Amino acid sequence: MPLKKIVTCLALASAPTVYATESTELPEISITAKRLRAFPAPGNFGLDTNRLVRLRSNTSDTAMMLDGQPGVSLNGAGGVSSLPAIHGMADDRVRVKVDGMDLISACANHMNSPLSYIDPANVASLKVFAGITPVSIGGDSIGGTIQVDSSAPEFAQAGEGMLLKGQAGTFYRSNGRAQGGNISATMAGEDFSMRYTGSTVRANNYTAGGNFHAAGVSPAPVPAGLAGVYLAGNEVGSSKYQADNNALDFGLRRDNHLFELKLGSQNIPYQGFANQRMDMLKNDSQQINFNYTGQYGWGTLLARAYNEHTRHYMNFLQEKQQTALGMPMDTNGQNSGFLLKGEVILSERDILRMGAEYQRYRMSDWWSPVAASGMMGGGIFQNINNGQRDRLGLFGEWEARWNQQWLSQLGLRTESVKMNAGAVQGYNTLMYGNPLLPASIPGAFNAANRQTADSNLDVTALTRYTPDERKTFEFGFAQKTRSPNLYERFAWSSNNAMVMSMNNWFGDGNGYVGNLNLKPEVARTVSGSFSLHDADVNGFEVKIAPYYTHVQNYIDAVTCASVGKICPAPNPGFLNLSLANQSARLYGADVSTRVPMLQGSGYGDFDFTGVLSYVNGRNLTTGDNLYHIMPLNTKLAVEQHRGNWTNSVEAKLVSARTQVQAVRNELRSGGYSLLNLRSSYEWKQLRFDVGIENLLNRFYVDPLGGSYLGQRPVIAGIGVPGMGRSINFGVTVKF
Repeated sequence: MPLKKIVTCLALASAPTVYATESTELPEISITAKRLRAFPAPGNFGLDTNRLVRLRSNTSDTAMMLDGQPGVSLNGAGGVSSLPAIHGMADDRVRVKVDGMDLISACANHMNSPLSYIDPANVASLKVFAGITPVSIGGDSIGGTIQVDSSAPEFAQAGEGMLLKGQAGTFYRSNGRAQGGNISATMAGEDFSMRYTGSTVRANNYTAGGNFHAAGVSPAPVPAGLAGVYLAGNEVGSSKYQADNNALDFGLRRDNHLFELKLGSQNIPYQGFANQRMDMLKNDSQQINFNYTGQYGWGTLLARAYNEHTRHYMNFLQEKQQTALGMPMDTNGQNSGFLLKGEVILSERDILRMGAEYQRYRMSDWWSPVAASGMMGGGIFQNINNGQRDRLGLFGEWEARWNQQWLSQLGLRTESVKMNAGAVQGYNTLMYGNPLLPASIPGAFNAANRQTADSNLDVTALTRYTPDERKTFEFGFAQKTRSPNLYERFAWSSNNAMVMSMNNWFGDGNGYVGNLNLKPEVARTVSGSFSLHDADVNGFEVKIAPYYTHVQNYIDAVTCASVGKICPAPNPGFLNLSLANQSARLYGADVSTRVPMLQGSGYGDFDFTGVLSYVNGRNLTTGDNLYHIMPLNTKLAVEQHRGNWTNSVEAKLVSARTQVQAVRNELRSGGYSLLNLRSSYEWKQLRFDVGIENLLNRFYVDPLGGSYLGQRPVIAGIGVPGMGRSINFGVTVKF
């Protein structure tokens, strides 16, 4: 009997409850389908296929597809590289899996974020596991897990001959004159499938609402010698980008066995970063991803092996260019891993998941010398020399459906994380010290024991109680552990303000040096949720999901002196900082609702959706606020479905951010409200999308956008403005 597939997706973002859109499992594994559909954990959600399709014409940044979802916020970065945060924890605190691969940002500024490696047009499934993440999909993270997958292989039906299908799309967005397209084509028989997908996008600098330069947000008059570079009007410097992605997927099935091979490549010739001193001038990536899924009488076996290679290069775009010499910075990252996971059906009540996972990561970060430059002249600056991070994890998870009302899940995961790095040196010994002398800064780093081995433990306990078809209660506890990344431990230079400011994965304009003595972060979370809903999955629902997290050994910014480092005077208006383990706590709640209105009226079906998210974060060691905490925000929308039309009016409201982190001189931001209009029409094989984002062209500062460093000269105290009005068009044709 041929292998069947289960496609699990979740309800609209406003109602984060899991639903199965297709359930055609083999009879002997139907219990597995139930487990997937009922997977408990407060706050988990995903985006349904229709919503994913509607979002594709509005953004080329896959992370932006999560904007306004319960508990999720976005730290600003480049045009395709936003960093998602879950309940106030971002970047490496969130595990991101793209087609099952654990991707890592190979950059001192984290410009090549994991979600930047898949274009929105290629996203078929997007799921978020917030905080209490089952150990079978968690590990080495404390904020949660984001899973993004492209389409599974598609095969021809028996007796129908060859399957040939595809689609092509193009789009234009007026703000920044963003334009691009995508194409996919599938050729498949009953047992073999081949699919190609490609996408391209190019955009100029975007413009903010109003005129933030004329309003005094940026300095005036134009400094001498920069008249041809300094931006006028409301243009936001270093926000342009270009990206090309290609993928080739092969699928082979034999009876109950499915083999998949995915080959991917990415080329980003340039991507500006308005909150960094550097820009990306090249990011080339090649990916090989093999996956096996087998259905057996006892359950399911999954095996995956992958390799991803990144060559990354940073320098200055025109508006940041200080001299013709520039500052070349290169990174080479090699990321490979495997996963072996089994789901064993013990009984009608019990299912056991167990597995092993390994990841091997190598990364070197070097800066070539610049001729005729005293500070950057000499030899190669070795920022991270042969950095190594190897992770081995073992996990077990028991899930039981005790009766129609009660479902429970217990999980245990243990991981070993080993790290090391080679000897380093500065551009020259005169300014950076002799790396052979332990009394110098590079020499002290080279003489230190750089090899570490962390033993981490994750525990989860989840339960779901469904007293009747209209109410659902969920409760859970989790202990999650994350080891430091390579830059947090091995960024070594503390004797040059310029070098320190280049090691900045926070977007705040400050300079940073790592700490060899950092311990893993351990987060303990208690979370629950209550959902009141109709029996119909498309009916009324309101869900409230509060949470509380205490983090032991939280890695936060500290003054250099507090960890025994001597740092130089910082750039004007900014700080030079290091990192240390402290204690922190975060708490908050997500509220989401869906209310059907005027169903079956002459004007179509109307639905009201709403999401409200609040998080509060504090450093318990210092009493300071935590960095980059999204203020209270809500998104309200009314959506109409009539025939082939889908129309929506959406309002996003964000409170002023006044609770900022003093140790980083974090910027405050004012409250704002945005109004968006969207419409789509489907007719046979054609789909048209049109929308207006920020309809009223409001000026606002992105609360998580960081400091505006998008042009010279850099002036402290300016936040990155959000995008002004944009009229977006998209056309998709299927063939």
